[in-house]
Amino acid sequence: MNSLTLKENGFADFVPLKALSSSALPSDKSIILILADGTTTGKPASNILYIGKTKKPLKRVFGGYLAGYGGKTTRKINSLLLNDGYLEKVVISWMQSDNPKLSQQELLESFKKEHGDYPAWNISKKAPAAAQPKPKVAPKLAKPRSTHK
Repeated sequence: MNSLTLKENGFADFVPLKALSSSALPSDKSIILILADGTTTGKPASNILYIGKTKKPLKRVFGGYLAGYGGKTTRKINSLLLNDGYLEKVVISWMQSDNPKLSQQELLESFKKEHGDYPAWNISKKAPAAAQPKPKVAPKLAKPRSTHK
């Protein structure tokens, strides 16, 4: 799965994120978003950076990804776009969905099956917490008796 194969699945043409206008996005429709590296040439294994969902595309893209409002993942994407130079590289596409949560999960699982992991921006940097073994408790020692009278 890469940006070239998604169009076959009903996604809109990719648009450079820096050139995106609000009139290009569907307003208040449930959609699946794809962010991809538009500088990759040829047919790469995958240039998809992120697979997301939203019910308010304008708010998510312009208020979240570009302005930095939102949850942890949205703020991370904003930082990558503005601080790490991805704004010049990223292209965006979308597809309407009656059930964006299910559609996103299906795309993520398909991507993982094909590539071994989720897209780079969908992966949490924090490793899952491993179960910590309980510390062994030392047996209580009897208090020494005082020798003072």
